[in-house]
Formats: sequence, C-alpha cells, structure tokens
Amino acid sequence: MVSGLPGTGKSSFCRDLRHRTGAVILESDSLRKLFFPRPSYSWRESRRLFDAIHAAIARLLQGGVSVILDATNLVERHREPLYEIAAIAGAKLVLVEVTAPPEVVVSRLAGRSGVSDADVAVYQRMRRSVEEIGREHFVVDTSQPTRPLLDAISKEMGSFPA
Repeated sequence: MVSGLPGTGKSSFCRDLRHRTGAVILESDSLRKLFFPRPSYSWRESRRLFDAIHAAIARLLQGGVSVILDATNLVERHREPLYEIAAIAGAKLVLVEVTAPPEVVVSRLAGRSGVSDADVAVYQRMRRSVEEIGREHFVVDTSQPTRPLLDAISKEMGSFPA
C-alpha cells in the first residue's frame, strides 16, 4: 500500500516499484475515471470505487499476485480494510508513505497534466486530514534519490507469493 498526498510522486514511485517487482498496480485515479467518466469525488462515489478496488486486491492476493495500491490512503479508517484483506489472504502487507517538501509538491502540481485532477487547492485541503500510519512503514521522500528505498521495498516485497 502506498500512501501520500497528491503531487508527492506516488504514481511514479509505484511504476518504478512495479518494474522491480512485477506487481500489479491498482491506481485509484485512473480507476475512478474508468468507472466514473465525469467523477464527482463524492463520498458515495469514493465508497463504490474503493469497494471495487478492495475486492480486486483480495482476488489478486488470493491468486498469489502481488499488488501495489496507488491511492492517497491518508486516513487510518481507509487503510484498515487493506490490513484485513492482507491478513485474510495471508499476504505480507508492505506500507509505504510517499512524501516531498511542500514547495516541491506545489511546483509539481502547477505543471501537472495527467490522470489526477488534484491541484494545489486539493493538496492544501487534504494536507489537513493526514493521519500518521500507526504500523511499521517505509517513508520515501521523492525529492531525494529513491533507489535505496526502492531496493529495500522490493526486497521486502520479494517474500510475497509469486
């Protein structure tokens, strides 16, 4: 599970991790646009999206497929279903918090074009709702070289079922 605010570099980090591990990425931003061509970002829409994502994760893990969830995952109650899914599947859960200094994030968001609709205002609003991950986890600052952490996380994920 990858967690982090918009613009911190989650999706790029997840792609690098996929190249090293072969894990499947479920990216909430692109899945939202697939399910909801004109997303409203409402509570009800998000609930439907994450119910589907959680079901897909459970099915993939039960089939022995490693999965990377690329979503903000900022609040503990949103992470709890993932803890349960991993436990039921008997899969190791590797938690990664992706960060970057605010000035780097603002610069990235200002020049962003892509799947995510998040802008600086969304980043500032979401920043107030971040809850600490209460379990052991990796912290990756994407404004710094990420190779050492990619190596460590890939190694940790190596114990996933094939």
